[in-house]
Order: sequence, then structure tokens, then C-alpha cells
Amino acid sequence: MPSRKSVQNTHISEKLRELHGALIEIVSVMNRPQRDEQMVREAGISLDRALFPLLVTVERLGPIGVVELADRAGRDYTTVSRQVAKLESLGLVERRGGAADRRVREAVISPKGKAMTDRIDVARERIGRAIFERWDEHDFNELVRLMRKFAEDIGEG
Repeated sequence: MPSRKSVQNTHISEKLRELHGALIEIVSVMNRPQRDEQMVREAGISLDRALFPLLVTVERLGPIGVVELADRAGRDYTTVSRQVAKLESLGLVERRGGAADRRVREAVISPKGKAMTDRIDVARERIGRAIFERWDEHDFNELVRLMRKFAEDIGEG
């Protein structure tokens, strides 16, 4: 009789492929330019769609250095540096010396930028509510719990 461990490993391998496929589908949808344009429209703001994910990331993770921001966005450092400069010229972010190393310039959300991301959050909630309206509360809570756990674990790797 085969061991239970190999059955579990086979099952995990199959499920990991399924999980990977689901993640690719989610990331593909979230990376579509139309998705950012929809969010900007829903929020009633005026912002270049290339700047949108950077502004949100600075608000969520800032203060953040341009190198880390570029890495997280999957973009070239010089491109992100120019885009952060544009966000700064619009008054949406501020750049300052890093807390740990003053030579490192970090982006931090400005009050004007925070007001804009607050509007984006309201739009995101409207869109999210429409997606999850047919889910029962337990399933939704489990999704949030497990996604948070997965995000923490994958971030350690």
C-alpha cells in the first residue's frame, strides 16, 4: 500500500498547479491597463494610469525607496524615478532622506496623495462588493485570512 505522504504530495502538486493558474489569472486581470483606468474613473480622479499603481504602493508601503518601488512594480529603476518625480510635481508624494540612510531618497504619500488614495479605496470597495456580493461571509473571511497568510509566507521566501 502506498504511503499517505506520497498521496498528499501528489495532491499538493496538483493543487499547486491549480493555485498557480489562479494567481496568474488574478495578476493578469489586475495588470490590465483597462483595470487601472476603470479604477481611476470609478474614483473620479485624474491620474495617468502608469502613475496609479505607484501612488497606491507608496501609500500602502511608504516610505519606500525608488529601487524597492521599481522592484515591486516590475519596472526599470530610471522609469520609476521619473514617475515618482512626476507624482511629486503633482503634489501627491514627497521625497525625503531615508530613516535608516539619509542618502536613500524615499517616497512618502502627501496629504493630497492620501486624499486621492482614499477615493481610490472607496471605488475599490464598490467594485469589490459587487464581486463578493454572492459570497457567504465565512467564505469571504476565509479568503481574506488565507490570502493574508499566503502573502506573509511568500514574502519571507
